[in-house]
Amino acid sequence: MSSVRPGGVTGNRRVVLTGFGVISSIGIGAEEFTESLRAGRSGASPISLFDVEGFAHVNGCEVKGFDPEQWISRTPVRELGRASRFAVAAAVMALRDAGLDPADLAGRRGLISVGTTDGESYELDRLVAAELADGPERMDPQIVRRVSAARLSTAIAHELDLTDVEAPTIATACSAGNYAIGYGFDAVSSGEAEYALCGGADAMCRKTFTGFYRLGTIAPEVCQPFDVDRKGILTGEGAGLLVLESLESALARGARIYAEVLGYGLNCDAFHQVAPKGDSVAQCMSLALANAGVKPAEVDLISAHGTGTKANDITEAAAIRSVFGADTPRTISLKSMLGHTMGAASALGAIACGLAITHRFIPPTINHRRTDPECEIDCVPNQAVDADLRVVQNNGLAFGGNNAIVILGRYDRDGDIG
Repeated sequence: MSSVRPGGVTGNRRVVLTGFGVISSIGIGAEEFTESLRAGRSGASPISLFDVEGFAHVNGCEVKGFDPEQWISRTPVRELGRASRFAVAAAVMALRDAGLDPADLAGRRGLISVGTTDGESYELDRLVAAELADGPERMDPQIVRRVSAARLSTAIAHELDLTDVEAPTIATACSAGNYAIGYGFDAVSSGEAEYALCGGADAMCRKTFTGFYRLGTIAPEVCQPFDVDRKGILTGEGAGLLVLESLESALARGARIYAEVLGYGLNCDAFHQVAPKGDSVAQCMSLALANAGVKPAEVDLISAHGTGTKANDITEAAAIRSVFGADTPRTISLKSMLGHTMGAASALGAIACGLAITHRFIPPTINHRRTDPECEIDCVPNQAVDADLRVVQNNGLAFGGNNAIVILGRYDRDGDIG
């Protein structure tokens, strides 16, 4: 099946998003997540997952009220690390949201791809603490069996009893969710897979919190992207899993379509371990737009990486301006609400973009007082706005210059985008 995307780019199968699984500090499930995005809720609270004694700043964005056994039934929950619990539950949730039964997928070729930054570092933290306190012989074998990052994807396959699948875990740090979505897009578009479950997952851990703290980038209370008085990031956690399938498949079964995946762009500049490179970020945006067959003026909204650090915000805003110029669309940061969910960040961002397209609103950048003059964007401060969104860009930037950007479009039943 051939198709022409907007702008005239010829592809294979058109790929659409039909199910979302969300575990976040501001909501569990697509419905609650949508309500929180529209309301501009904050997930920030004092960290309770690990000992923060001695740190001057102790806020983070923890997932609360999550019962894994509500979603996970085939796999003993004790066998899964915290991040894998998020990933598996979000995958089950996404399939239910898409109206798909795992039994219906059992004989079909599929892809399960989960991006991550830390894998199961929360479990590793616990092992290191035990080793330091009592020696290696006191490390819990049950926790040892949970630490493989590969389980973020393979545990989904096990829980859903899917055997004809490829199940990689993609470790490209904070852009990994978009990497996974791009991988799924290629697999479904080319016909290599009939469906894909893709996204990202991470659990908060002491290692990463401490690393960012020592870099001087942990905010005292809240995250304020693009604000002149911003103080840095808050670490967060969660998972976002998306169901990708061909448009033909979705129409045949009468599925709800949140959005169409128009294309994506990837690059890696290896410029610096932690500092972003503006030219490379701009190039990645141009690659994504070209792959999607979309002109800059056709983009209605950008979900920025928007960490709330000066280096990221100024560099990303300048890169956006260099690509979009006078047509720069509204540019928001979900991290103001969710904190930095690491490998889950761009996956949750893609879900938020799909929900924004479907429900026709733009989530706000909260905690905002005054935009930094060096960030020449409209970040939709503090209040959501209604908007007829047709094309949305989702940015994911990562340490080491690993950039991944996904372009989504609204699907109309007459067969057009937008």
